[in-house]
Amino acid sequence: MRFKEPKNTRTIFWTKHVKEKMRFYNLSETRLKKLLKNPERIERGIAPKTVAIMQTTKAKKRPTEIWLMYQKRKLKTQNSKLKTENEVIVIISAWRYPGKSPIGQPPIPEETLKILKNE
Repeated sequence: MRFKEPKNTRTIFWTKHVKEKMRFYNLSETRLKKLLKNPERIERGIAPKTVAIMQTTKAKKRPTEIWLMYQKRKLKTQNSKLKTENEVIVIISAWRYPGKSPIGQPPIPEETLKILKNE
């Protein structure tokens, strides 16, 4: 299956990191948008001012959880005469967690934690 890179819109911005994770974990743009609209669990993200949300998959043999970390930001735009402020969802990371994660802090992969600490 060929990976289709998501496009930024007025309401959603996809980071380079999440695009790489989508390719690695075989997650589609539609699957992550579905998760945004209907999460099973909502946690405070490990990075400042972020939210982590989760949905379980319906796999019978090996159930997994799909996690998504995002941040809401105000984006100022300036048209020819109008200055407006839109709220944008910046999708930072997405990953699959094998099995069932404990309730509390979301299980963020070690490599993602290293990247977040360096930024």
